[in-house]
Amino acid sequence: MNIGILQCGHMDSSVAKRFGDFDDMFKSLLTEQGLSFQSFDVVHMNLPESVEVCDGWLLTGSKHGVYEDHPFISPLETFIRSAHAAQRPMVGICFGHQVIAQALGGRVEKFSGGWGLGRHSYVLEGLGQIALNTWHQDQVVEMPSGARTIGRSNFCMHAALAYGNHILTLQPHPEFSNALITEMVKTRRGTKDYPDDRMDQALTQTAKPVDQARLAQYLGDFFKRTQNG
Repeated sequence: MNIGILQCGHMDSSVAKRFGDFDDMFKSLLTEQGLSFQSFDVVHMNLPESVEVCDGWLLTGSKHGVYEDHPFISPLETFIRSAHAAQRPMVGICFGHQVIAQALGGRVEKFSGGWGLGRHSYVLEGLGQIALNTWHQDQVVEMPSGARTIGRSNFCMHAALAYGNHILTLQPHPEFSNALITEMVKTRRGTKDYPDDRMDQALTQTAKPVDQARLAQYLGDFFKRTQNG
């Protein structure tokens, strides 16, 4: 099964030098799931010609907000709606989770509770209690019609959404290792509006394991299940 990775953003160059870009991290995460991959740099307007180009789609994270005025967002939303209408398998992670919701009629905004950084605990349908790394302030605050919440945390009410049997989206980053979080704290501390206490907590939490392998299997099973009908 060939999965098209729609890169909605790129990692900081200093981080990417060590850990790779978003597409590299997903290829590494899903390396044992029997999938092949093709990358599309949609943030720089390199969109697929049609939803049929690949068997399924994976939308990555991004530094951008889905409600911001960037040239790639409108055509990406059109692509999402076409993939949804064709019931093409689609996974969205962080920004991908948010832009799919927005494209299908939901609403995303900055969360009044501020930034979620590092290891958080979630309850996810089919897996129960899991721990994953996250890095976001925006959240889906209104779900689209037809979506249902299948994962949540104390910090994020709509942390995972399902649309029928063909779209699965997650707010946390299963591709983010603890080593990556450590590097992100190091490079971003003191920049933008990241609170020191939450950066400190994120760094402290890297001593605890996260469930990357379980989520890799979960995503792999989703794609293979949709391929098999």
